[in-house]
Amino acid sequence: MAEYILGISAYYHDSAAALLRDGVVVAAAHEERFSRKKHDAAFPRQAAAYVLAEAGIELSELAAVAFYDKPYLKFERLLETYHGFAPSGLRSFLSAIPVWIKEKLFMKKMLREELAELGPGKPRILFPEHHLSHAASAFYPSPFDEAAILTIDGVGEWSTTTIGVGRGKDITFLRELDFPHSIGLLYSAFTYYCGFKVNSGEYKLMGLAPYGIDGSARVLEYKAKILETLVDLRPDGSMLLNMAYFNYATGLTMCRDAKWEALFGLPRRLGESELGQEHMDLALAIQQVTEEVVLRLAQTARELTGCKNLVMAGGVALNCVANGKLLRDGIFDDVWIQPAAGDAGGALGAALAAWHIWAGHERTPLPEGALDRMAGSYLGPQFTRADALRLASRREAPHTLYADFGDLCAVVADLLAEGKVVGWFQGRMEYGPRALGGRSILGDPRNPEMQKKLNLKIKYREGFRPFAPSVAAEAVSDYFIQDRPSPYMLLVAPVAESLRFPLPDGYWQMPMFDRLYVNRSKLPAITHVDFSARIQTVHAGTNPRYHQLITTFGARHGCPVVVNTSFNVRGEPIVCTPEDAYRCFMRTEMDYLVVGDCLFAKEGQPEYAETGDWRGEYELD
Repeated sequence: MAEYILGISAYYHDSAAALLRDGVVVAAAHEERFSRKKHDAAFPRQAAAYVLAEAGIELSELAAVAFYDKPYLKFERLLETYHGFAPSGLRSFLSAIPVWIKEKLFMKKMLREELAELGPGKPRILFPEHHLSHAASAFYPSPFDEAAILTIDGVGEWSTTTIGVGRGKDITFLRELDFPHSIGLLYSAFTYYCGFKVNSGEYKLMGLAPYGIDGSARVLEYKAKILETLVDLRPDGSMLLNMAYFNYATGLTMCRDAKWEALFGLPRRLGESELGQEHMDLALAIQQVTEEVVLRLAQTARELTGCKNLVMAGGVALNCVANGKLLRDGIFDDVWIQPAAGDAGGALGAALAAWHIWAGHERTPLPEGALDRMAGSYLGPQFTRADALRLASRREAPHTLYADFGDLCAVVADLLAEGKVVGWFQGRMEYGPRALGGRSILGDPRNPEMQKKLNLKIKYREGFRPFAPSVAAEAVSDYFIQDRPSPYMLLVAPVAESLRFPLPDGYWQMPMFDRLYVNRSKLPAITHVDFSARIQTVHAGTNPRYHQLITTFGARHGCPVVVNTSFNVRGEPIVCTPEDAYRCFMRTEMDYLVVGDCLFAKEGQPEYAETGDWRGEYELD
């Protein structure tokens, strides 16, 4: 009989469920994709129901359910923190503690009640620590038999950063940094101060940083103030934060605005207001400090473990700029990062920790030809040709059905070359925050207008934000300074020198958008202002259809690279179903939609009637 373990993350942000069968991941998904609520923190009832259905089992057939952290330890941290900072923090205390006393202290009972909605049965419930869940999500699916483990996030129970080592089925922690000292929370504080949403907008801060003027007096001044006043950074990567400047320990905001304004000479930016060069320089300063922290932590991990490979998880592991610099620095021979590195990935990590540590099972050999044990992170729901045809019938939507997928690829490749934007819905939905060619919006990277069109007319998001390239894995080194796979869009690398154009005189003195719209390379739509790109290598073994489209585009138009952005608009979760995809297609200025073997052209579709302003459905991220 097969043995099943269900992993759950919930009640903070990015709830998710993941299911193992004999230690192999069967399915995993974010709750937000089903509920259509961005960063949904509720118990992942729909995601859990999906993963059980994908395996064809009932709740009663589970050996265990693993929750991704230890509630009692987290409550201990809250009480000790409020006590340590008293009398400040009373408002936060009165807000948080009643919820814990009423509900979260009885987490096992809450989980039992939620699980009962999925069907009969009372599987054992396990509570691995938060950073063990992260570490397990990084090490066990990786291709390495032995590796150093680095987990970095805001905070779990107490830990904010850990260094460990994985060997076989065992994980051992060697060093730990505890709350309130946290590079994740420091980065979130700058996210907040620059006017972006915490636990959502950190990637915007990372995307804003290259607009800062590297080496300028202001960037150097900001970095000095961070390192002299806000952070005591040690050679091993550990740190102490000056808590007189922060409010997150017991308050309701990230930092003490008045003290930051006095320090930086810059008031906190309000959301959606204009971005000045000073905000860009501040973003670059904290990004460079973060990169230095990551490099020091990695060096310490190498010295402590002696391992030649590194695995990473935790929210800070989604900082793909830091990841790229870490890889190029050569501290480790190779680096593998969990594609669902944030809290959603804790569901998978909790299940894997239960399988290997609680149940004591050894790891299985890496499947022949596989890059890792994540199946490309294509672990969500998939839909059939019949589902696509039912969508077309229900919507009375004109479409073309292709019997030969190669013919469809040729048509789509030519549409992309004509400057059309294509919604691409194929196979299983991705697990993790990135669209990887299952639920993607595609464009031609050679088109100098594509970046602007995608931001302003398709995604309805801030115009400064960059787009990522998907490149056929075998061609990656022809277009980027990158010598290895990057299947999960978690590494930033420079665009190849041979593709770059010289920058005009006075480039760095230009206004933000003038800089952005300078044609910097032969692939302008994916070349960021500092000649970087967040790369996804596409492999025939994990996504044959997407790979075929890209290679067809290369064969017909001389460029096996496409622009890939997630299939959603700002504030909306990535689409899950064909209906979600069609709705997004009709609400935006997307030109074509592909669902399986069906091609829908915007021209000729029946009017999409809606009452009210649909954008009000989504809170801006």
